[in-house]
Amino acid sequence: MWINTINHIQITSPPDVEEEMRFFYNDVLGLPEFPKPEVLQPNGGAWYQLGEIQLHISTEKDARNYASKRHICFQVRDLSAFQQHLAAHQISIIPDGQPIEGYDRFYLRDPGGNRIEIIAPELNQ
Repeated sequence: MWINTINHIQITSPPDVEEEMRFFYNDVLGLPEFPKPEVLQPNGGAWYQLGEIQLHISTEKDARNYASKRHICFQVRDLSAFQQHLAAHQISIIPDGQPIEGYDRFYLRDPGGNRIEIIAPELNQ
């Protein structure tokens, strides 16, 4: 096999919501940000580390994220507690219309319109 891991995932957001994106990923989701390479810093955006995988957020003038179903899926331990945390930050929850056996989940959109799935193993397993 040639591919052995995912190094990073890149998503985009319009330049005018860059600060809201940073707040969302830094403070609401609590992802650790780390410095982008100096040569890329003038482009804006931010980079985050979650386990072995990096999340790169870049700015894009004509980002059309609200029309897309592509998404990142983050797994949490307690879906209900995390949903309450998001509600405290006025984050709108998009209910799951197609349940998956063994998991509870919902969706949301970040300030740049990127779709995010939040998933947790069902508690009764």
